[in-house]
Amino acid sequence: MSKKNIKWQDIKRRLTDETKEEAFMAMLEVKDIYKAYGDVEILKGVSFTMEKEETKVIIGPSGTGKSTLLRCINQLSPPDKGQVWLDGEEITNPKTNINKIREKIGFVFQDFNLFNHLTAVRNVSIGLEKVKKIEKEAAQTRAMQELTRVGLEAQANQYPAQLSGGQKQRVGIARALAMDPDVILFDEPTSALDPELIGDVLDVMKSLCGKVAMLVVTHEMGFARNVADEIIFMEGGVIVEQGSPKEMFTNAKLARTREFLGRIGALYGEEETGG
Repeated sequence: MSKKNIKWQDIKRRLTDETKEEAFMAMLEVKDIYKAYGDVEILKGVSFTMEKEETKVIIGPSGTGKSTLLRCINQLSPPDKGQVWLDGEEITNPKTNINKIREKIGFVFQDFNLFNHLTAVRNVSIGLEKVKKIEKEAAQTRAMQELTRVGLEAQANQYPAQLSGGQKQRVGIARALAMDPDVILFDEPTSALDPELIGDVLDVMKSLCGKVAMLVVTHEMGFARNVADEIIFMEGGVIVEQGSPKEMFTNAKLARTREFLGRIGALYGEEETGG
C-alpha cells in the first residue's frame, strides 16, 4: 500500500471521527459553573447538557442559585469559573461575540422586562429591527405572528399598563420566540402572576414543547411532571439529583429530593400545579 493511500485513509478516518464527535455534541453544554457574589458562593460546580427541542425543568428551594444559573448561561452574569457551550461554540470565551450568541438564547423574565412606552407588538418587533436588522414592516409582520401564536392578537396595540400580568408574560414569550432562538430560558415565569392567570402562560409553554428547547426554573410541579423531559433538583448551589419526571416523582433516589417534592406538592396541590 502506498504512502499516498495511507495518508488518504488517515484523513478519511479523521473526518469520520470529527463527524461522530459533532453528531454526539449536545446543543447546550454547561460545564462546572461556579459563581459567587462577594464571599457568598451561589453556584458550586454545576454541569448538565441539553439537546435540541428538549425541555428541562430546574426545581429547588429559593436562594439555591437557579436564577443565577440562567443568568450565567446567557452571560447576563458571567460565571467565575466553568464553561458554557452552545452549538459547539464556547460562549464563555471572552473572544466570543456574546450579542450574536444571545440571538440564539431567548430569556423570559419573572418580572416581564417589557418597555412600558411601547405597545405589545413593538415590544416584540423592536429586537428584530435592532438586533437582526430586519426591516420594520417585516418585523411587525413577524411580531404579529408570534403574538397570535400566544393568543394576544387582539392586544397587539395595547401598552403593558393595559395588560394583565399573564398577558405581559405572554408578550415576553412572543418576544423570545420572534428571535428564532435555539433555547429559551424561563426564570420562574409564573411567580409574579395571580393564580387564575398562571394557566394561560403554562398552556403557551406546553404548546412549545418539542418545537424549541426550554430550560425552565419553576415551582409548578404539574408542569414539570407533565411536560419536562428531565427534572433537575438543585440545592446549595449544586445539582442534588436529576432524572425523568417518573423517576423523580415516584422513585427519587435521595431522601432530600423526596422530601422537597413532597412539601412543594402539598403546598401547591396536585390539581393546581397541573396548570
